[in-house]
Amino acid sequence: MQDTRALALTFEVSGLPPVKTEALSIFAAGHRQATRVRTLLQAACTAAQRTGWTPLDGPIEVDVTLRCPPGHRTSDASTLVGGVCAVLQDKKRVANIGLAHLGVLVDVALWSDDRQIRRLSYVEEPAEDFSYQVRVAAVPRMV
Repeated sequence: MQDTRALALTFEVSGLPPVKTEALSIFAAGHRQATRVRTLLQAACTAAQRTGWTPLDGPIEVDVTLRCPPGHRTSDASTLVGGVCAVLQDKKRVANIGLAHLGVLVDVALWSDDRQIRRLSYVEEPAEDFSYQVRVAAVPRMV
């Protein structure tokens, strides 16, 4: 039987990505990143449903492209990419906080765990408004 699931997923998100800058989980109810987290989860959910995506369990690569007005980036690259990756991995591993406030979005995961990431890229492009693109793809397993 041939595996027909999608091995790459690319989607656009308006606004700024969630940033991971503190010890408090960005999934905590009322966190200042909550709107950005929900926006990213909704965009990922829509893209996954459109393509039939199922969470990857092998090695992956993640590409994040931030579009922003020149000189107006709000955070450094590592906190931006860290926030995106934290949101898109399986959140059920975050057992020490309640996730009920996310509703059905708690189930949105493009991969299981960040330890699967083998390649990671961040690119910044000039634009009039803030937005970003996320691409997740399976990396062929080495024999």
